[in-house]
Amino acid sequence: MPTFAYTFRDSMGTVRSGTSEAESAEILRKRLQEQGFTVTEVRQIRSQRPGGGWGRVKLSDLAIFCRQFSTMQDAGVSIVRSLDVLAQQTQSAKLRRIIMDIQAEVEAGQTLSKAMSKYPNVFSNLFIGLIRAGEVGGVLEESLQRLAAFLEADLALRRKVKAALTYPTIVVIAALAIVIGLVTFILPKFFEVFRDLGIKQEEFPVMTLILMDFSNFLTSRWYVMIAIVVLVVIAFRMFVRTRIGRRLYDRLKLKLPVFGPLNHKIALARFSRTLSTLLSSGVPILQALETVAGTVANEIIAEAVMEARARIREGDRIGPPLEKSGMFPPMVVHMISIGEESGALDQMLSKVADFYESEVESTLQSLTSAIEPVLIVLLGVMVGFIVISLLLPLITAVSNLAGGQAGAEGGGGA
Repeated sequence: MPTFAYTFRDSMGTVRSGTSEAESAEILRKRLQEQGFTVTEVRQIRSQRPGGGWGRVKLSDLAIFCRQFSTMQDAGVSIVRSLDVLAQQTQSAKLRRIIMDIQAEVEAGQTLSKAMSKYPNVFSNLFIGLIRAGEVGGVLEESLQRLAAFLEADLALRRKVKAALTYPTIVVIAALAIVIGLVTFILPKFFEVFRDLGIKQEEFPVMTLILMDFSNFLTSRWYVMIAIVVLVVIAFRMFVRTRIGRRLYDRLKLKLPVFGPLNHKIALARFSRTLSTLLSSGVPILQALETVAGTVANEIIAEAVMEARARIREGDRIGPPLEKSGMFPPMVVHMISIGEESGALDQMLSKVADFYESEVESTLQSLTSAIEPVLIVLLGVMVGFIVISLLLPLITAVSNLAGGQAGAEGGGGA
């Protein structure tokens, strides 16, 4: 779990500061505000051990790690021995180094969850929370099984999203490569032919002039285009790292015409699956909601979850504040309310997660079917624009040559 340094004013106006672990800066800010403090600054303290070296640990490697770990724990193998075996079996070099360090920490008397918390870039808040709950309740193997099932479901959902976006991405990249190749290498040769035919620049159609200017820009000032793209990407990343920028970006992702509903369904599926996994593992509702807010990957929905957490602390139910936020459909609110009344909230949330995961799958299939013809049409329009821009000057040149030849024949006959 990352560590943050914070500064706030108490009810007497005294400025105080300190450090605390939290799922995110926004969650820590909310937590301090709930205690009546006026927060002035929250910043993350960079860890001295960023995560075992370069690269990243794949979600599939973590899922296999949890599944094998739970099997060995269920068989009665000690934690230290299990970690030793897992370090030898994993295919990820980075994960191997991390497991070996965790093994050394556990042998020195540290708890497994505390040792894992040193690597927040690898083990998420959900991961550490479930491990801690398993340690406290003496059911570490069950927590690992639930965690493995959660990671496998999350991995399957991500694979479906990637599979649906693979074809459109390939088409877009191919279209850009074709257009850039035509504009950079082929079109300049045609423009030289047009000049050799005696066509003046003012005689070119507007479409040809636009294409010519674009081709000249790419061939002579390509570095400017690269610099613009790099600056735009850097500026965008810096903007979304700010609190306001992140909120605006997350709100935009929910409001987009086609992809907004899809992002909303993915967030709801992740919220339901994560909260169900935490509650079924015995994590208290307040701690579970705080962890969910840090893993839902959307500030707008995370804010609604934290508002529900604040209302629960005051004795309210979880459903009304979620409904008031407008981010949770009536079906989700009603299912949560029924789960609260029946004492089976984790089961109801699991059913909600199954529903929205199936909705995401069907939405991806229909979206892919709709995107394919649209991309083909756009590619045809771009290529057609280039072809027409080249044909119009050729027609003008042929007309000029035909007119000149007719004039020469008329002069010869006279």
